[in-house]
This record gives sequence, structure tokens and C-alpha cells, in this order.
Amino acid sequence: MDQSRQIKIGAVLSYLQMGMGVVVNLVYIPLMIRILGQAEYGLYSVVSSTISMLSILNLGFSSSFMRYYSKYKTDEDSLGIAKVNGLFLLIFSVIGVIAFLCGMFLTNHLQLVFKDGLTPAEYEKARILMIFLTINLTISFPMTVFTNLIVAHERFIFLKSLAIVKTVCSPLLTIPLLLSGFGLISVVAVTLAVSVTVDCVYLFYCFRRLSERFVFRDFEAGILKDIIVFTSFLAINILVNQINLNIDPILLGRFKGTEVVAVYSIAQTLYTYFQLFSTSVSNLFTPRVYQLVTHYDGEQQRAQLTDLFVKVGRIQFLILSFVCTGIVFFGKSFITNYWAGKGYSDSYYVLLLLAIPSMIPLTQNVGIEIQRAENRHKFRSIAYLIMAVFNLLVSIVLCQKYGAIGCAVGTCASFLLANGLIINIYYHKRCNINIFTYWQNIFRMSAGLILPILVGCVILFRFHTDTIGLFVLFVTVYTVVYWVSMWVFSMNESEKHLIKGFAGKLGLKVR
Repeated sequence: MDQSRQIKIGAVLSYLQMGMGVVVNLVYIPLMIRILGQAEYGLYSVVSSTISMLSILNLGFSSSFMRYYSKYKTDEDSLGIAKVNGLFLLIFSVIGVIAFLCGMFLTNHLQLVFKDGLTPAEYEKARILMIFLTINLTISFPMTVFTNLIVAHERFIFLKSLAIVKTVCSPLLTIPLLLSGFGLISVVAVTLAVSVTVDCVYLFYCFRRLSERFVFRDFEAGILKDIIVFTSFLAINILVNQINLNIDPILLGRFKGTEVVAVYSIAQTLYTYFQLFSTSVSNLFTPRVYQLVTHYDGEQQRAQLTDLFVKVGRIQFLILSFVCTGIVFFGKSFITNYWAGKGYSDSYYVLLLLAIPSMIPLTQNVGIEIQRAENRHKFRSIAYLIMAVFNLLVSIVLCQKYGAIGCAVGTCASFLLANGLIINIYYHKRCNINIFTYWQNIFRMSAGLILPILVGCVILFRFHTDTIGLFVLFVTVYTVVYWVSMWVFSMNESEKHLIKGFAGKLGLKVR
């Protein structure tokens, strides 16, 4: 199957995975909260955030792997590819061992993280959860090589199909155990079992279908040094992402307790899905970015990269604007009336503070891979590190007084300054992207938002959506208004053709 078809079907499967994930979690998370209680759900969230911090040990080696794999693939050097595979498998295996040791240390010294934020009973349960999550993280590191290989071969249909299975299986297997009274331990045990099973399938696919080889000797002189230099600033970027995503629940667990963590985690869960609407598309273009950087230079490269940056950004803007405005107009009713419950109204405001400012970086996600492919990611890493420290300091102060909303304010401010201003200037000046062309496209597309926003405001301030019938009715009305308005005022012919093709596959006709 050709590259274009893999990308198109892969994109469809990505959104199918997200859709199924949302539907499953509409049932799964409220059920967890009601069975376990707000405090126990908060405990699960804060422990997950703690172990997730160890993912910084990835250190950017995934992007480094793609860079070197693409280089040897372009040169048609099969032995070079086999050596790259072997070298990175060794690197990720060592990282896995380090992650295990760090995880076990934290398991036995949780007081260093949470101090008096947890009760003695919560500490005991947290230690068991940490063991399962540490094992899962340890295994995931060497398996990263095999998922990267599948991406490098652009086998997106297989990759996304298996991701759909993983998305559905974990909750569906956990729900009966929760209903039978097995509690939190069953949640992490099932997650571990499903992850290991999927990893085994990846392993089999790479050896049997892709016929990948691994050579563990005679590595190219100086390659390890080059990899470390390349990944050093990527490591900073990963550290920054972990601070922005996981430090807030940890701070809240330390200063405010597990119930406040639960409020923040509900918003963070929805925000994670919001992010996936962007990254699931941009990730499909990672091989294309490296190809463009390798094959073109000068003004020709600038034109090609800008075209890709704008093309992907426009599609992401169409989708993310729909989701983001939907959150604004229907998010509070959804969270408090139909999903988490009345005690989670603050989750709505946390979600707004996370989602709205992230519209800028999420519509520009392909730019991250462009920076890495050009080996110009150092500045972004340093800028984000400074903003992450700013976020951390603001969150420490505000969370103690304003709880979950205080933490979200710090994250919001760092997003706006770093992503909204600094990185856009850098894209234009150093990364061979004409950022003015991008923003001209976005501003022209924004005309299509006027009518949906007016309709949304009328619904929000003049009508109640506290019954499921009215909620579904107004969401449907808003959805129709949004897409019709964007079709008429914002979409170009390429985007209309894309939607017509997708609708045709569903048996619908769009004129």
C-alpha cells in the first residue's frame, strides 16, 4: 500500500481510536469514581503522574532513532540500519533498567514526594500501584524501538488498528473486576497485561513482517557521541513536558490531598484527548518531514516545509477549533451533569485554562519534528525549560491558595508566552518556515468561527442543558452550524475534497 493511502487511513483510524476512547471513558471513568470514590481515584491519578515523570528517561532517543534510521534508509544501507536497530535497542534496554531502579526507589520512599499529603492507608496502596506501574514503564522502553520501526516503515494502518484494540481492551477488562470489588490493584494489573500483550505483537510484526535485523557490534565511530549531543536538548524538552503535564497533580497531592487531585485529573484526562486530536495527525507526517529536510535545501526546502506546516496546521485548526469551542459551550454541563458529577465543577475551569492556550502549539505540532529533523531543537528546549521553571514556581504558590485552578493558571501562562510568541518567532527566523503564511491562513479561516461562536453563546446564556435530550439536541445543532460555517467560509478545495472522500467512505454524499 502506498504512503499516501497509509497516511489517510492511518489518520482515520487515529480519530476512530480517539472516538472509541472517549466513548469507553464516558462509561469507565465515572464508574471508577463512583466505585472507588473521589479520594481513591485521586490516589490513582497522583501515583500515575509520579511514575510518568520517569518517562523523561526517554531523553529524546525516539526522535534520534528516526533521524538515523531515515539517513541509512535514504542511503539504502541495510547493514547500517541493522546496526542502528541494535544500538538503540541496547540504549533503551539500559534506560529500562534505570527506570526500574528509580521506580523501586520511589516506591520505598514515597514520603519524599508526598510528605503528609497521603494517609497511611493511601501510602500502602500507593506502593503496590507503583510496583505495577514501574514494571509497565520498564518494559515500555525497549519496546519503543519496535513501535518506531513500524512508524519508519509507515505501517500506520497496523499501528493504529492495534492502538484501537489497546484503547478498548484495558477498560473493558477492568470494569468487571471493579464491579467485583477488586479495586485499584485490578486497574493497574490489567493495564500491565494488555500493554505486554500488545508489545509482543509489535515484536512479532517487526521480525516476521518487516524482516528487521539487529546487529550489536561494530557500530559507526562517533555515532554514540553524535546521538548524545542530538538528544541532550530533546531531553530538556521531555523534562519540560513532564513538568507541564504531571507536576500539577504531584503538587496538589502534596499540598491539598487526593480529592483535589481528582478534580484536576478529570480536566487533565479531557485535555489529553484534546491533545490527541493534534498529535495523532502530526505523528503521521514524521517520516515525511525527515524526507523533506534530507532531499531539499535553501528556498526550495523553505517552500516545501512551509507548505506542509500550513497544510497540517489548517486541518488541525478545523478539528481543534470545533473541540475547543465545544468545551467552552458544553464542557461544564458535560462534566457536572453527565460525567464526573457535581463535585467537579472546577474541572471545567481547569480544562479551559489548559485547552485554550494550547491551541497554538497543537496546531503547529509538525513544527516540532521539523526542528528535530533540522537539528535546531536546542533553542526550543532552553526556552521551554525557562518557562517550565516559571510554571513550577507559579504553581507552587497558587496551588496552596487556589487549588487545582491555581496550578492551571501557571501552566496557561507558560503556554501563552513560550508557544504563542517565542517559538513562533524562532520558527520563522531559524527553522525555514514562513510563519506569516501560516498565520495568514489561520486568520482567514477564523471567519468561519463567527457564526458558531454566536450560536454557542446563545445556547450557553439563554438555554439550559441539564437534561440529556436538550444537551444532545444543542450539541447536534452546534455541530451542524460549525461545520457548515467552516465549509462555506474557511475550507479550501483540498480540505473539502478530503471531507468528501471521508464522507464517501461512510456512504454519505457531500456537495
